Amino acid sequence: MQIHTVESGDTLWRIAQLYFTDINQIILANQLENPNTLVAGQVLVIPETGQEYVVQPGDNLWVIAQGFGVTVGELAAFNNITNPALIYAGQMLFSPYIPHAIQPGETLWAIANQYGVAINELIRINNILNPSMIYAGQIIRVPNSDKPVTEVNAYTTQMDEQGRQEVLRLGRNFTYLTPFTYSIRADGSITELGDSAILEAARATNVSPLLVLTNFVEGSFNSDLAAAVLRNADLQETLITNLLNTMRQKGYSGVNFDFEYVYPEDRENYNNFLRRVVARFHPEGFSVSTALAPKITGDQQGLLYEAHDYQAHGEIVDFVVIMTYEWGWAGGRPWAIAPINEVRKVLDYAVTVIPRNKIMMGVPLYGRDWNIPWEEGTFARTVSPQEAVNLAARYGVAIQYDETYQSPFFRYTDENGQRHEVWFEDARSMQVKYDTVKEYGLRGSSYWVLGSPFPQNWPVLQDNFTIRKL
Repeated sequence: MQIHTVESGDTLWRIAQLYFTDINQIILANQLENPNTLVAGQVLVIPETGQEYVVQPGDNLWVIAQGFGVTVGELAAFNNITNPALIYAGQMLFSPYIPHAIQPGETLWAIANQYGVAINELIRINNILNPSMIYAGQIIRVPNSDKPVTEVNAYTTQMDEQGRQEVLRLGRNFTYLTPFTYSIRADGSITELGDSAILEAARATNVSPLLVLTNFVEGSFNSDLAAAVLRNADLQETLITNLLNTMRQKGYSGVNFDFEYVYPEDRENYNNFLRRVVARFHPEGFSVSTALAPKITGDQQGLLYEAHDYQAHGEIVDFVVIMTYEWGWAGGRPWAIAPINEVRKVLDYAVTVIPRNKIMMGVPLYGRDWNIPWEEGTFARTVSPQEAVNLAARYGVAIQYDETYQSPFFRYTDENGQRHEVWFEDARSMQVKYDTVKEYGLRGSSYWVLGSPFPQNWPVLQDNFTIRKL
């Protein structure tokens, strides 16, 4: 897979010729609504012929496997497909093997060394009886290079049929699915959530569901509600019992606590609560994780930060999700949602107090459209990356890319004369994020939030990692 940035005057035909690929494969991979309209600065993912294939309407896995010269089982296993009958148009599938044309004078030893595979593996895969009897022009199969194994969590707020279909379509990319949200009550009970449809989809795609529990009430996080529970040990035991009952009943594999705007004086109360949870959850095989505000120092001031004790969480729970997004939040000034220079500041601190294999880096799947000049008290509109590109096309403006923030943006003027500034994500910005996960040696990534069309992200993710399934 390659990433192409559209230049002025580019056409899909020219791009397809440049990469020796099929126009329809590019259209499907990027879910282009109007293939005849490209925007300068727009980014496209380009499938690599012979190694990658984008599912077309009416395809089945058997035919695709035949095209790759592999079995259905090999293709399904390599692409995390649980049910071979469950494939969707637009999905990019990767071949388990790379075709290699032997060059004059080339040896199996040289080929094995070039691709970093064992020579015995090449001999076995290709049924070679005599390693010295290979010839120039012969096509042999080489195992697709091992990619780093990572974990991926995805939060979702859609519990309806649309949400179920999205999980069925994308579930092979996730280790965990986290339906948002169950909330605590002051008596130690928890709210209800109609999550049966997406839990069914999680099971169908071998995704481990995590029950997310928050102090979220009537559209906002409630500090007093968190305090009522965190300051009462008896209430905590009641809450833990209720949690366990719900998790057993619904088939959750773990819990993710997203307690936000907790009073600073409840910092140690929160830590002790997590210790109680772990003591009761681990013997039953349930995982425990938390969502943490993005801090750059241990003593960072502010209600969002002070009660989130990075070091203690790193010691107590199985992993943490660091919410490294929302610099460009809806109520603030126009800015990249997850500027990589700011994300790295958070990670630079986090890895000093939390084991790297316990850190999930937060990744946004959305953008924002602000009115400019920005005025205090106004709110940006949330847009999907796909919608952002369509806006640039509609208003005939080029997409720019900020090298410091590693994020695309553009400005336009609407029909009413109102100026706008849009920041969003594309394949380039996501590649930088995945490079960051690898550079820091993190456990993985956590998306906020499903429901925002971003077709380019999934082939970029798959090109970088093998997704761990539990």
